[in-house]
Amino acid sequence: MVVEDSPVIQQLLSHVIGADPRLEVAGIASSGEQALRMIERTAPDVVSLDIRLPGIDGFEVTSRIMRQTPLPIVVVASDVRDLDIPMRALQAGALAVVEKPGSMARADYQTVARHLCTQLVIMSQVKVIRHRIGARAAARPAVPDGPAQGGGMRRFRALGLVASTGGPAALARILKELPAAFPLPVFVVQHMGAPFMEGFANWLGTVSPLPVRLGEAGASPRPGTVHVAPGDRHMLVEGGIIRLSGDPLVCGQRPSGDVLFRSMAQAYGAAGIGVLLTGMGEDGGRGLVEMHRTGAYTIAEHASTAVIHSMPGTAVRLGGVLEELPLDRLAGRLLHLTSDQKMAS
Repeated sequence: MVVEDSPVIQQLLSHVIGADPRLEVAGIASSGEQALRMIERTAPDVVSLDIRLPGIDGFEVTSRIMRQTPLPIVVVASDVRDLDIPMRALQAGALAVVEKPGSMARADYQTVARHLCTQLVIMSQVKVIRHRIGARAAARPAVPDGPAQGGGMRRFRALGLVASTGGPAALARILKELPAAFPLPVFVVQHMGAPFMEGFANWLGTVSPLPVRLGEAGASPRPGTVHVAPGDRHMLVEGGIIRLSGDPLVCGQRPSGDVLFRSMAQAYGAAGIGVLLTGMGEDGGRGLVEMHRTGAYTIAEHASTAVIHSMPGTAVRLGGVLEELPLDRLAGRLLHLTSDQKMAS
């Protein structure tokens, strides 16, 4: 189903989707209210959702869909500079944000259109669950039960978080629970289209007590600061500084979680913490194995909360995971691991 208020864009998206043999337009809604009425009747496999709609916005549409009739939702955004509402929609349960093709006259029209269709196909196969706001968080303690396996009294120096599909909401959930005095630099790799990365980092900064910035080549990692890999660049830590690389894609991704985790294995050894979150594919799995081999503390998101368990599942299958935890217990574990450390001045 296409949810879009502009008749011109409705026609464009219908053409783009209809030209792909893997897809068929199940219906077109011009407003959020109309979409909610049509969903039960048409039962689409996936929803292409515009954000700026008359009446209720895309965030509210997403929230209602995920509470009432859960479906895979792909946010189709035209303005990559203002991502507050698309990011809130991802936090509410949308699976991905992609760029709107816009006009056939633009030079990269075919690339953008192909990416949109591919995302719709992939997300249509994801099994989503009904969201009950706050229910899971209330059901579990903030700090995980039991001792941290292998944590001991070790002093950690850095935290790496890697995610793909479903990652923005997962990262927001973790980062908003880490205090401003969190003692480690935090490195984040999130698979997302390059035009969205600056807005994504800005949005994370609004939900987290920690300052969030795009990774800068040559910068020194700062304790209590979140460094997000910029679009279309690998982010590494070498010689105590951040390095950005345009090297080839790894596992079909740039930035790649494997690249970050491998550099952390070399830079920090047993003083690193690696967390692999929800995502499709295998990126991050082998890098987490390398961190595990150096004695780092490695965590994978448990299948019970991962939107797609493929990435963390790969790390588990390869033997690179010390502990599997559901999303609502991850921040508590990180706080527990670093509870005796203070932020370096």
